[in-house]
Amino acid sequence: MDDIFDRLAKSDFRSRFKLKDKDKLYIKEKGLDTIRRHAEDFIAKRIAPADILNDGKQTPMKGHPVFIAQHATASCCRKCINKWHKIPCGRELSAKEQEYLVNIIMQWIEKQM
Repeated sequence: MDDIFDRLAKSDFRSRFKLKDKDKLYIKEKGLDTIRRHAEDFIAKRIAPADILNDGKQTPMKGHPVFIAQHATASCCRKCINKWHKIPCGRELSAKEQEYLVNIIMQWIEKQM
């Protein structure tokens, strides 16, 4: 995963995402296990389906630490996932691909904490 984080760090857009104090407090209150479950749920419901009507707009820019992490890690929409992670659009994500994205999100969150 070091390679993807190195590439993301070179992106002006991706590298400007940071967790705010209220996001960090939310994570501390809920715990990382709960945040991981939220990430798993968001990926499964908003990212994993083969056809997403609002692809590119399904992940808000604020409102949950996982949303911020998704934008920071380019796991916010299928187009970004294809560009940055080389996972093709137009098909359902496998369980392994979903786990990969959740792991990247959680690693980013843990670094931010």
